[in-house]
Amino acid sequence: MSNAAENRNYVIEGVYDTEAARQEAGVRNMHLNKAYIYAVEDAGGDPDGAILRSFQEKYLWYRRGWRQLPADAVDRKLCGASFREAEYPPLCVDIETAAVCDLACSFCFRQWVATPDKIIKMDLYKALIDQCKELGVPSIKLNWRGEPLLHPQLPEMIDYAKRAGILEVIINSNATTLNESKARELIDSGLDLLIYSFDGGTKETYEKMRPGRFKANTFEEVYGNIRNFSDIRSDMGAILPRTKIQMILTKETFEEKDTFFANFSDCVDDVTVKPYTERGGKISELDESTSKILAEELDRLKLPHDVPFWRDLNGNMYVSTGRIPCEQPFQRVLVTYDGRVSMCCYDWGSQYPVGYVSEQAIESGEKEYEKIMNKIQAGAKGFEDMTGARLPDVLNQPAKEVRTLRDIWYGKEIDHVRKMHISGCGEKVAACKHCTFKETYAWAKIGESE
Repeated sequence: MSNAAENRNYVIEGVYDTEAARQEAGVRNMHLNKAYIYAVEDAGGDPDGAILRSFQEKYLWYRRGWRQLPADAVDRKLCGASFREAEYPPLCVDIETAAVCDLACSFCFRQWVATPDKIIKMDLYKALIDQCKELGVPSIKLNWRGEPLLHPQLPEMIDYAKRAGILEVIINSNATTLNESKARELIDSGLDLLIYSFDGGTKETYEKMRPGRFKANTFEEVYGNIRNFSDIRSDMGAILPRTKIQMILTKETFEEKDTFFANFSDCVDDVTVKPYTERGGKISELDESTSKILAEELDRLKLPHDVPFWRDLNGNMYVSTGRIPCEQPFQRVLVTYDGRVSMCCYDWGSQYPVGYVSEQAIESGEKEYEKIMNKIQAGAKGFEDMTGARLPDVLNQPAKEVRTLRDIWYGKEIDHVRKMHISGCGEKVAACKHCTFKETYAWAKIGESE
């Protein structure tokens, strides 16, 4: 195992090993996976279970590979021709079905980097799924900068992906519009994993953290939607989609984590928290006494007070001891609603594109961002709290030509990024220099570092 892998902390935490639970459930419930069901229909049956076993094996390869394949690529210095020869596909392609969102969370990049209120066109989506099938991509996530439930064709999109053999289809949702009809459609569609974003254990904190953009957003309604989804899934006799909920840890939410776990442990399969990551909102992570302890420890270690840090579920503090290669360029690519391809979910606005899969992004992409800035400056409804927003920076300029996902995945733009991370020079990549993604740092627990 590489030094990077040994030093890497995975900061999403639950009360048990949620990744192990995910793998076990994925294998156990594979006979219910809609991709498997379609494959059996096409084959005319699976009398000896060979198709089922192959699906289970592929699923375990994908989930275990999520961490193993990037570590292997870094260890073996796989880039350029050697990466192509290894034939590692993207383990996930994130497709931005909707860039529009109905919340105005102050800690979200949307409030600080102009983001078009757009949804993906169905023909582009289907072309991407067809390319994912050809590449052997095992999973897709149908969101990035917006709320996927705002796309009216989402259930159809999920079903199309399952017919193409995509093993795991995932969405992140704020659940504001997750009513009964949408719940039933999602369950019937073949969705495999539904991840809720919900910050706060109380009404006061939740509504402060996640205010509505166009109308009031209430704790009671969204909490009710999540509980109702669990009831509807049970009433339908369904097990899928598996559900997970995440809360970011701030000064306020850290004090409510026990309430958060209690609120959802009986209606969500996996309940997790993760440390706050700065995205422009300058949310306070620590209370005054904890901040003082951190400052004293940094002085003892002779470290600057702006060194990256994080606090885990149990209150343990960690400080950065340096950067390590990022896994994301070896795991996934992301595609915006208009066909611009990025290498990382932290590159909000696709400021470092690595290619294009549609003329739409080349011809009109920049204009859509300018339209948003005009609305912000005019104080249009839904844009009132974005006065500090800016246009995305231009950090990379790939050739303005349409290419396939395969060509981009094995192409020179993302390969350059991989080379830089493998050589320990990831910070020299413009998009990576100031990245706040916790998994790109090595950490030392306070009291144990010297």
